[in-house]
Amino acid sequence: MTTTLDDDMVDVPQVYKHHIFACFTQRPPNHPRGSCGAVGAQPLWDYLSKALEAEHLSDVGFTAAGCLGFCRTGPLMVVYPEGIWYRPSTAEDIDEIVQSHFKQGKRVDRLVMVLSKN
Repeated sequence: MTTTLDDDMVDVPQVYKHHIFACFTQRPPNHPRGSCGAVGAQPLWDYLSKALEAEHLSDVGFTAAGCLGFCRTGPLMVVYPEGIWYRPSTAEDIDEIVQSHFKQGKRVDRLVMVLSKN
């Protein structure tokens, strides 16, 4: 027997204020789908990890993800619970996301990607 809970029956705690999923997929050069790794994602994600630690943002989770499905658009990261997709390309972009989005709660519109499955 399976029991389901109604929304008003349980308060599910939110582990993180923000949770980042960043694509670490690395495909071979000239792969037809491309990859975030092929366009320099790894150094950006390393920098992001260090920036979060330096700012003591323990309420921001950071998870290495496989392909996020928009390979030619990368490097990509998505931030939940907002569902904001960012495409940073420099350490300065990462700094701006950390300061504005994670510390001040303000989306960095110039780095937002509006993606569609169609």
